[in-house]
Amino acid sequence: MTILPAIDIKNGHCVRLIQGLADQKTEYYENPVDPAKEFLAAGSEWVHVVDLDGAFTGKPANIAAAKEIAELGLKVEFGGGIRSLENIREVLDAGISRVVVGTRACESLDFVKDMAREFGDKVAVGIDAREGKVAVHGWVDVTDMPAIKLAQEVAAAGIQHIIYTDIATDGMMTGPNFEGMKEMWSAVDCNVIASGGVSDIHDVIHYADLAPRFPNFSGVIIGKAIYEKAIDLKAALDIASAIKA
Repeated sequence: MTILPAIDIKNGHCVRLIQGLADQKTEYYENPVDPAKEFLAAGSEWVHVVDLDGAFTGKPANIAAAKEIAELGLKVEFGGGIRSLENIREVLDAGISRVVVGTRACESLDFVKDMAREFGDKVAVGIDAREGKVAVHGWVDVTDMPAIKLAQEVAAAGIQHIIYTDIATDGMMTGPNFEGMKEMWSAVDCNVIASGGVSDIHDVIHYADLAPRFPNFSGVIIGKAIYEKAIDLKAALDIASAIKA
């Protein structure tokens, strides 16, 4: 179980949104590299970077910031506005370890097959769900596609990593949707990273307790709880390390 602290970038700043709503924004750092340095000092190996500008406009806008974070020595998982194989190549060429594709993956299974074939485990599909249905375009539009069905389709297409976000819990500090996560882990064989709702160290402990039951549960993304100091990142990392041991 890998802990991935999240860095969401909007207008060049590190922010957090509530349920993905652009008008529910809190800015935490002027420079998104600053929290990355803190995460590295705490012992993080990975960070999850979201290009919010890219997610809303459909074109990556913060690759340079992600590159700077990667140059610190962190493995960066980057998503937001990735709509083409060329976008993926550009991000990977910047030294990013893994690229997350959301909206485009929902639109075209052929595209998913192409990116899985060309990039292997360097790509992931981000599945963001509101009441079990996939949301796209920066979570603005909710489709009729069940999240579980999309997960099964992209896994069958060769995708090795899925990031599953429960929008209702994201940024709310009310705890994750554990039952929804269990359903997702049970539905596919590929690796699934959980995102949304982690509010305190007890949520991390609960995830750690679940980990042995779900071998494809590969990580947890934590955002607002770190910035609000409701979770000590090093303590969360220690819990995850104990599972690996």
